[in-house]
Amino acid sequence: MKKRVALIFGTRPEAVKMAPVYLALKESPIEPFVIATAQHREMLDQVLDLFGIKPDFDLDIMQQRQSLSDLTSRLIHRLDEVYFENSFDATLVQGDTTSTFAGALVSFYHKVPVGHVEAGLRTDNIYDPFPEEINRRLNGVLSTYHYPPTEQAKRNLIREGLPPERLVVTGNTVIDALLWTIDNKASLTTSFRKRLGLESERYILMTMHRRENWGEPMRNVMLAIKDILRECPDIQIVFPVHLNPAVRDVVYTELGDHDRVILTDPLEYLPFVSLMEKAFLILTDSGGIQEEAPSLGKPTLVLRKTTERPEALEAGTARLVGTDRKKVLENTMELFTNSDSYSKMATARNPFGDGKASERIVEHLLKVL
Repeated sequence: MKKRVALIFGTRPEAVKMAPVYLALKESPIEPFVIATAQHREMLDQVLDLFGIKPDFDLDIMQQRQSLSDLTSRLIHRLDEVYFENSFDATLVQGDTTSTFAGALVSFYHKVPVGHVEAGLRTDNIYDPFPEEINRRLNGVLSTYHYPPTEQAKRNLIREGLPPERLVVTGNTVIDALLWTIDNKASLTTSFRKRLGLESERYILMTMHRRENWGEPMRNVMLAIKDILRECPDIQIVFPVHLNPAVRDVVYTELGDHDRVILTDPLEYLPFVSLMEKAFLILTDSGGIQEEAPSLGKPTLVLRKTTERPEALEAGTARLVGTDRKKVLENTMELFTNSDSYSKMATARNPFGDGKASERIVEHLLKVL
């Protein structure tokens, strides 16, 4: 009888990083079952469609303006129902979302071993990012098997007392997803840039959505963007804006009327990869983009005080610039005016993997199950 493994995820970044694991499991003797919490409904569905994944269980948990407590309690209740009615040999969760934590907790309650994809990332500040950092740490306690993407992440887990024999360094599955998309969907990417009029234009790709950046930090960055546009009359900004009103209100108030700023709704994964491919540089507070951008040779300025991906800083593919208006402007202008600085970041080695992380995870599951 085939072993049965549940994959629990609910946000777009989780889906992107779990999709190649699902595809690899489909080619193995292990039977995958996808439990989609739909913590982010629309953005999740986009990724499921791209990779051809149909959830076996769709919890459709999303509600407008849900609190973390409401979300967590509903996730635990709905996941508990699935585990009462079904038998699994293992559970895979990814990263640091509330769906990840709730999935690991419910799996633990049912004595099903948990494998944590992208384990061991740490900032060492439980409130930054919030609540992601504490979710990572809680998953470290709840999980049986840990798949750190890098040696640094593995060292973090060993420092916390986890047994080395349960740690498998895999690389990051986001690189698997990125390379799969470029290989399988290349013909579709140029058409999206053409629709936005970006075929021959230099542009900065930007994302910003994290809870700790809501309010004044985000406003400061928007003012820095206006400064950059004044200094560089030949560039555009492309900014897919998160649907949360706390983000949209600030972004549209500050940038909505600028003729060289293209504001879009959140993009499907394929169009976003298209924009990353040809961007001059990337400004972001996203974690996953810090991992993807080096594979495409794109310098990345991280709009946060901390990062759980210090490997990017050490490798030189990213810089931590925070949300100070002056610092964002200065670092951006350096990359536009100093070709040596730009080249050094663009050609640095990607420390996050070779596109075979999913294969390593499946190989390990075959051994332990």
